[in-house]
Amino acid sequence: MSKFDSEKVMPRYFIIAVVLSIIGVAILGKALYIMTAKKEYWTEVADRLKRDSVSVKPTRGNILSCDGQLMASSIPEFKMYMDFQASAFENDTLWNEKLDSVCQGLNDIFPQKSAEEFKKHLEEGRKKIQKNGKVGARHWPIWPYRVNYDTYTEVKSLPFFSMPKFKSGFHEEEYNARRRPFGSLAQRTVGDMFGAKDTARCGLELSYDSILRGTNGIVNRRKVLDKYRNITVLPPIDGADIVTTIDVNMQDLAEKAVIDELKLIGGDLGVAILMEVKTGDIKAIVNMTRCADGEYREVKNNAVADLREPGSVFKTASFLVALDDGVVDTTYRIETGSGVYHMHGRDMKDHNWRNGGYHNISLPRALEVSSNIGVSRVIDEHYGNNPEKFVEGLYRIGIASDLHIPLVGATAPRIRKPRKNKRGQYENWSKTALPWMSIGYETQIPPISTVTFYNAIANDGRMMRPRFVKKIVKDGETVMEFPPEVIKEHIAKPQTIKTMQTILEHVVSQGLGKKAGSRAFKVAGKTGTAQIAEGGGYKTGTMKYWLSFAGFFPADKPLYSCIVCLKKSGLPASGGGMSGVVFHHISEGVMARYLKLSVEDAHDSTSVVIPDVKNGDLQAAHFVLNQLGIKTNSGWNGDIATGAPIWGSTTRNAKDVTMYPFKVQNNIMPNVTGMGARDAVFLLESKGLKVKLHGRGKVTNQSIAYGNSIKAGSTCSLTLN
Repeated sequence: MSKFDSEKVMPRYFIIAVVLSIIGVAILGKALYIMTAKKEYWTEVADRLKRDSVSVKPTRGNILSCDGQLMASSIPEFKMYMDFQASAFENDTLWNEKLDSVCQGLNDIFPQKSAEEFKKHLEEGRKKIQKNGKVGARHWPIWPYRVNYDTYTEVKSLPFFSMPKFKSGFHEEEYNARRRPFGSLAQRTVGDMFGAKDTARCGLELSYDSILRGTNGIVNRRKVLDKYRNITVLPPIDGADIVTTIDVNMQDLAEKAVIDELKLIGGDLGVAILMEVKTGDIKAIVNMTRCADGEYREVKNNAVADLREPGSVFKTASFLVALDDGVVDTTYRIETGSGVYHMHGRDMKDHNWRNGGYHNISLPRALEVSSNIGVSRVIDEHYGNNPEKFVEGLYRIGIASDLHIPLVGATAPRIRKPRKNKRGQYENWSKTALPWMSIGYETQIPPISTVTFYNAIANDGRMMRPRFVKKIVKDGETVMEFPPEVIKEHIAKPQTIKTMQTILEHVVSQGLGKKAGSRAFKVAGKTGTAQIAEGGGYKTGTMKYWLSFAGFFPADKPLYSCIVCLKKSGLPASGGGMSGVVFHHISEGVMARYLKLSVEDAHDSTSVVIPDVKNGDLQAAHFVLNQLGIKTNSGWNGDIATGAPIWGSTTRNAKDVTMYPFKVQNNIMPNVTGMGARDAVFLLESKGLKVKLHGRGKVTNQSIAYGNSIKAGSTCSLTLN
């Protein structure tokens, strides 16, 4: 027989289960009550608790130009608040006494808002009723925007606000703001930050974020004598600085040149890149887009991100492949007819087809005048049956290379390769693909790749990777360097490069690129004008054009390569006449620092070498002429060291100046004709005369004649001309 008596045991278990269930329901109810009815109370309790360890943000590193000028730097900014539940508000007497002076002080600092408006705003915060029934906002903004440190200290020095934080309730939030001393200069390349989040948005700020950001530190907060003290456990490590290749002066010059031309032609977009030939350093990079208000700003880094059909600047690559393969030479002649040539079912046209075309021209001339027929016929006739060889040649010369630009959003060129199926037929190719590819269509290439290709031609065939950052600096010491990097040692045979350099120089000196040239130095380059297929194709809506000029200067000893691209709607549209003009302004502005002209070069038949010297103080005139290296006669005792004026007249000769001193007698009117106003007034007033002047220049007439007796206090009128 079982000892388990269910009639006695089960009721006990039932009672225990009921009790436990009631306890569980009570716990859940209490938790629900705390989460809802008592939420505000416990939130305030949590706010008063201090974390044992607090993360401390480091100072973000700077971005510098190539010569060490600040292009982006971190500075502290503050937002200011009031806690109207602080101890000073337990009795409002002090606040009421200081309120008017505080509001007047705020008005002096922020004149956009009157003292009465500040008073109304602060009183609103003081009387605001919180959810817990207490009166007074805990975090009431004094001013809605962030302010710099100087403004913050001004506000903090006002009456009442200058009291201790926990008494007055005045407190602040500090932000690590990013500022660019040069404003929007190279904005998309330098980069931006997402406000107070300290998060990089674009450009070098984003690409080098981990280096610029630094490492967070840790501070331990401990309560000592009823006050919390910060004890540093791990100090923050500030970010390092990066030194870019950007030249501020060149960047400013390029931006101005692009914007001026865009305004003149009503352009939609302008891009310019200036690259140093030997190193590949990007000295300037411009990306200007017309915004809704009509102003031009940097919205996107089009120079590295935009894939465009390059147009005629691509013809240089086509001919470079043909010349390097040896299928043609500079004596090769091309029949372009009257400017229209039927090619595989489509008409290929030259820009002057309405004027009769170029007829029979040489290969260099075809590039000089940018003949579509000339270039496409050469490539089609020699590569039409083997397009793979031509495309492989494009990859060989480097124009299709992925440059690995250190900017987020940068894209590599897209030049498609012919592909055959199992039956030996091309799947992605047509008979017209090769001719139109040869003149800059059927491909997509960002401007940075095009200028890198032209830079390689200028650099005798050596292709350099575009460099944006030279080194990383920490506490004044270089911690990492980025030396110039060669992508391809030779993009073509040396003789082919020399030939192309000569042809590109002729494009500017005797072809369509004349407006890009300069009278002070030689320029080489190529124009480009391409139609843009936007919004459904080439034949719908308003025609848009991509105008380009790519080249290098000086052509005989290249220092810089440059590309300028402009986008505009409708005609007229000319790569040489519009982009070439911008190239001209940039190149002349850059080369101005290198030109060293002799003063003798400025002399002509009308030049005045010996200056016209006014009569008057000969000592001062002698000193100036001596500094200029101009000889004077030695027959007078002029000595600047004595300090006393020696009055006299002068005569200008062919190679020197003759000086004739004269004595000034007491009470006798001196001869001041031929003197300047300063010397004449000084001399006459030293004799006790009052002087009135009429006109400017040299004294031509004096009211008291030379040699007459004079009395102190008399007035002498001088006429100057």
